[in-house]
Amino acid sequence: MKVLVTGGSGVLGRAALPLLQAEGHDVDTPSRSELDLFDTVAVGRAVANVAAVLHLATRIPHGHVGAPDEWRENDRLRAEASVVLVDAGLAAEMETYVQPSVAFLYPKGIAADEDAPLADVPDHLRSALLAEKQAARFAAAGRRGVTLRLGLLDGPGTAYPKPDERYGATLHVDDAGRALALALGVPSGVYNVCRDGERASNERFKGVSGWRPTK
Repeated sequence: MKVLVTGGSGVLGRAALPLLQAEGHDVDTPSRSELDLFDTVAVGRAVANVAAVLHLATRIPHGHVGAPDEWRENDRLRAEASVVLVDAGLAAEMETYVQPSVAFLYPKGIAADEDAPLADVPDHLRSALLAEKQAARFAAAGRRGVTLRLGLLDGPGTAYPKPDERYGATLHVDDAGRALALALGVPSGVYNVCRDGERASNERFKGVSGWRPTK
């Protein structure tokens, strides 16, 4: 399968790319200088002959903190670039669109599933929910639109050397990479991807993909 991966040099891209390549996918990972994700013409050309897009591009401030201005580009990459990619994919023959989101926004209590309401969403994470709507729009058009609500990442290349239990949903970056590779073959929908026994239930994704957290 020919796959376009945005943000291939980021922490998620580095975790997913070797797995995609090992499975025999033809992976294109344009850099920021090679593909402007807000340029509709350039994005249209980029997706014209691909079967799938994994939209992993982010620009998260160092330490995950900062003033609203520091999140502006990250918000645009989630909320605006996702629109451009989905528009282009729908205009082409693209089959699959995968959008990472976040799984640590559920109300307190163990094992909330994907249908539970999200509460008290911070301003800097609302763009993730807007990006989810683009994956849903792709699915509504009869294609495969997949949202992976990932737990807070820890491990090499992240801001957290070990799980931060305050967030209620955590995930080792290597397990995130495996989940992203598997997402190319699961049915459309929203899936929590996190460690077992946390605030977000991971049972739906485990059931459709065979994925299990290993770290």
